[in-house]
Amino acid sequence: MKRIAVLGSTGSIGRNTLEVIKNFPGKFKVSALTAHSNTDILLKQVNEFKPEKICVTDARAAGLMKKRLGSNKTKVFEGDQGFEEILKDSRIDKVVIAISGSSALKPLLKAIDNKKEVALANKEALVMAGSLISKKAKRSNVRILPIDSEQSAIWQCLEGEDKKKVKNIYLTGSGGPFRGWTKEQLKNISVSQTLKHPRWKMGRKITVDSATLMNKGLEILEAVALFGVDPQKIKVVIHPQAIIHSMVEFIDAVIMAQLSATDMRIPIQYALLYPERMECRVEKVDFFRMGSFDFERPDYKNFPCLGLAYRAADEGGTMPAVLNAANEAGVAAFLRKKLKFLSIARIIEKTMDAHKNIKEPGLSDIFYADSWAREKAQDLIEGKR
Repeated sequence: MKRIAVLGSTGSIGRNTLEVIKNFPGKFKVSALTAHSNTDILLKQVNEFKPEKICVTDARAAGLMKKRLGSNKTKVFEGDQGFEEILKDSRIDKVVIAISGSSALKPLLKAIDNKKEVALANKEALVMAGSLISKKAKRSNVRILPIDSEQSAIWQCLEGEDKKKVKNIYLTGSGGPFRGWTKEQLKNISVSQTLKHPRWKMGRKITVDSATLMNKGLEILEAVALFGVDPQKIKVVIHPQAIIHSMVEFIDAVIMAQLSATDMRIPIQYALLYPERMECRVEKVDFFRMGSFDFERPDYKNFPCLGLAYRAADEGGTMPAVLNAANEAGVAAFLRKKLKFLSIARIIEKTMDAHKNIKEPGLSDIFYADSWAREKAQDLIEGKR
C-alpha cells in the first residue's frame, strides 16, 4: 500500500486525487493533506481519510483548524514548518503536488530533497525553475510524474521510445471560451464570461490562463523541463473537442496520440498507479457519437500570451520566471476587476522588456526575478512609472 501526501488537497486537482484514491482502498493510504485556508473542505477530508498530519499555510486558518479538530489525533502544522514535517516523513512514498501558482516551487524542491516520488499537477514551478528542478531530480534519482493532462499524454506517447527520435511534440488545447473571437469582441469581456470554460472544470487562475492561451504557453515551458526537448519542437494545435490531449511525431513520420475523455481523474490515476493500469470509473470516448475532430492554428495576434511564452522559452534564464510572475499578477488583477482581459498580455510583455535576464541563474536569482517581476507588474497595473 502506497502512502500518499496530497499538497493542495482542497483545490480541484486535490479533490479529484482523493476521489481516485477512494476508488482503490487497498492501494493507497492518505498520510498527509495540506491546504491554504479552506478549513471546511479540509475538515471533511480529515474526517474521511484520517491522515496522520495536515498543514494549513494560513496562520489564522491553522488556529481555527486546531480548534475544530479538538481531540482528533491528526497533527496540525502551519506554514513552511508544516511542509518540512510532512515531506521529511520517511513513511510517505509519493507526494501529489496540487498547489496552484509559484508557491508550489519550495515544496517541490523539498520533496525532491527528501527523495519522494512526485506526481506533479503544477505548471508554474517547472516554468520558473525547470532546469534546476530537472537536475536536482536526476541527482536524487527522483521521478516526476506529470498529472497535467497534456504532459501525461506526452509521457504516455514517449513511453519506451527513444527521445532522440522525436521530431515534434504537438500540445493540443481547446482554445478556451473565446476561440475565434476578434480583438474588438475581446475588449470588454467580463470575469464571469472568462471563467466559463467550454470543456474543463478548473480553478479560477488556470481557467483565465486557458482563455488567454497562456496555459498552453506555460505547458511549452513545462514540456521543455519534463522531456528535455527544444522549445521549437513543441507546436500548439487548437483542438476544440479536447479528446486528443497531445501527440508526438517521430522522425519516421509516425505520430502517436493519447485520447481520452476530458476528465482529470484519468491522468491523476495514471500517475498514482504507474506503471500499472486499472479500470477508471469515468466516461469513455464514443467515436460514433462524436463524429469528427477539428484542428486549427492558434491565433497569436489576438492571444499574444502564447508568443510571449515562446519568447521566454527561447531566452531562458530568469525570463520564464518573470513571464510567470507577471502573468500571475495580471490574472489576479483581472479577477479583481482592476485590469482588462487584453491588458494581461501587455503587462507581461512590458515586464519582460524591462527585465535584465540572467542566463545561468541559481535558485536565489529565480526567487529574486520572481519578486522583482511581481513588483514591476503591479507598478504597471497601477500606472506607476
